[in-house]
Order: sequence, then C-alpha cells, then structure tokens
Amino acid sequence: MTTTPTPADELRAAARELRKLATAASTDQAGRPTSRWAVRYQPGVLPGAPPQTDRPCYLKAVDEADPDGRGARPLLHGNRGSRGRPPSMDPQHAEYAAAMDPGVGLALADWLDAAAVAHDATVTGATGVWTDPADTAERDAWVTRQTDQHALVVARRILGDDETVGR
Repeated sequence: MTTTPTPADELRAAARELRKLATAASTDQAGRPTSRWAVRYQPGVLPGAPPQTDRPCYLKAVDEADPDGRGARPLLHGNRGSRGRPPSMDPQHAEYAAAMDPGVGLALADWLDAAAVAHDATVTGATGVWTDPADTAERDAWVTRQTDQHALVVARRILGDDETVGR
C-alpha cells in the first residue's frame, strides 16, 4: 500500500531537490565557484543604464569578478547565432536554471507576499499590545522573532542585498 505524501513531505522533498541542484550549480566543471550569478550586458552598455530589451545579454558567474565585472565567467557557452555549436550550459547550471523556472519564481513571490502580510499583521498587533513608548525595544524584538527570517533571507538575496543576509 502506498501512502500519499503529506504537505510537509512534499516541502522537504522540494527543499532537498533544490539544495541538491543549487549545490551542484555552485561550481563549474573545473571546480571554480559559480554560486553568484549576474546578468552582464554587451560591451558598450554602461552599468546602471536602462535594461537592454533589444539586444542579448549574458548570464555570468561573478564569484571571482572585481566590482567592474572583469573576471566574470560565462555560464552560457558557444557562439550565439553561429552555424557551429549552439549555445549551451554546463549540465549542473542548466538543471538548476530549469528547476528555477518562472513558475517557481511566481510561487516564491506568492510566499514572499504572504510573509510580508504576516509581518504587517504582526506589527499591527504588537502596536496594540505594547502601547507605552518605553516598550518600543521589547515590541520590536518580539516582531523580529515573529518575522519569517527565511523569507527575509530569500528576499534579500533576490534583491542583491548580501550585506544584510542573516542579520
């Protein structure tokens, strides 16, 4: 007799699969780190310029890059538009990218929205309980403990705010 997995079983299985794929994608075939990915625009497009929508851009590993992006390694290999080999990715990067398709992004966005609503409700409730201005520090500490820190770390990584991750 087979048992139907519980939601907790499904959540744990998805977390295991995502961790496996993310771990595999965090190095290239030569063992160099590739855990930080960034879009890099074609030469001639200045950082901070409006996003390119009319020309291709590149997905690169920026773990060992300097602030100007020099040293970033491409995650997509081959010549775009050539008659030779079509563009390709190392298998571990392609599998991870496929696992993180737009449907996953939308689900993560829904989760982050729900965490934001929960945080707002927590702040509203705490404000009604800790009404004395002298209790502000205690109230803020309680709100911090109630806030979904995992969702906050994900949000900060998505926003590129590495300095605040895990604070």
